[in-house]
Amino acid sequence: YDIGYGGLDHVIANQEDINILVLDTEVYSNTGGQSSKSAPKGSIAAFTASGKGGKKKDHAAIAMTYGHVYVAQVSHGHSQNQVLKAFLEAEAYDGPSIIIAYSPCIAHKIKGGLTNSGNQAKLATESGYWPTFRYDPRLEKEGKNPFKIDCKDPDWSKYELFLSNEARYGQLADINPKHAKELLAGNLEEAKRRFQMYKRYEAMDFSLTE
Repeated sequence: YDIGYGGLDHVIANQEDINILVLDTEVYSNTGGQSSKSAPKGSIAAFTASGKGGKKKDHAAIAMTYGHVYVAQVSHGHSQNQVLKAFLEAEAYDGPSIIIAYSPCIAHKIKGGLTNSGNQAKLATESGYWPTFRYDPRLEKEGKNPFKIDCKDPDWSKYELFLSNEARYGQLADINPKHAKELLAGNLEEAKRRFQMYKRYEAMDFSLTE
């Protein structure tokens, strides 16, 4: 998302048959949990101790603009079948593929610890925080939409519960009481905007014309 993005972008821009897995923890997990371009609005991390102001970089949307890259977003807690399907399709695709996986991290400080990561990953998708989908360029050649959302429409009433299950969001009201409500509302607003964008992608007509 940050330091390594230039190299990653260079790789997927080419037509090489390479498979990439991104374990998205939304922070720099390997260097202490600092905030990154992957961190969503309102999240608490090193360098954004009062809550991040900007929105999360949409890695998948950027990759899909190339048109020749297989792209999938998966959540192990929501559907292991969808995860497997994405891996099999990515492996079979003759070209660059990238799978972005929801990856709980110790820096999230999930209630009950990482033993609850599966339940939290499931809630992430159900609430709309982490939609799952696949983009397969091969389908466009058949006159079909290459983009498919793999989860049900979000139950936005669960969104606050998802955020409150993690200290990186749950502690915001204590750390930054003046702006906490605004930041968390912005987090939800961005999630809704992103999902509606995906719905528009899914509604596009790719029928072949003479």
